[in-house]
Amino acid sequence: MDRREAIQKVSWILGGTIIGSSIFLEYGCHSNTQQTADFFDKSTTDLLNEIAETILPKTNTPGAKDAKVGEFMNVMVKDCYTKADQDVFKAGIQSLEKGCKLKTGKNFMDCSLEERTSYLSFVDAEQKAYTVAKAVEDPAHYFRMMKELTLLGFFTSEVGATKALRYIETPGSYNGNLPYKKGDRAWA
Repeated sequence: MDRREAIQKVSWILGGTIIGSSIFLEYGCHSNTQQTADFFDKSTTDLLNEIAETILPKTNTPGAKDAKVGEFMNVMVKDCYTKADQDVFKAGIQSLEKGCKLKTGKNFMDCSLEERTSYLSFVDAEQKAYTVAKAVEDPAHYFRMMKELTLLGFFTSEVGATKALRYIETPGSYNGNLPYKKGDRAWA
């Protein structure tokens, strides 16, 4: 093999790498919002945002709606839950709406903050009783899933990690003996 032939072969290899990477970047690295947003419709995602906001309301720190927890639930239920858990979650949304209508006479979205809090406390007590009594192979209660996703979505979001928790991007060395003062925020 002479020098000219070697340069041609290397340029083919590099050219394939460059073309392959540009194709990968063109088609592989773009999020498809249509694909992730079609599991729940907009009204259901708005309802999930309101449920999450009732669980983690906005105070002097941002609330769950600020972290877009409803959209997070949409993606997580679609991409990470089994079919059985997805079915429980979807049926749970309908059950929550139906139960709220029976208990308060209104849809969840039409209730005041106090009515929402009272109703979700009732559902939470129901969830705790279910969790204690259930068999291991039974799927989790829908409200437990909602609470877990609310906490996960909020505290792993940029808003939750930087505004509700103490956050240092590059913390440096480990110090296992930091003084704690009552009222200090947890670390992200």
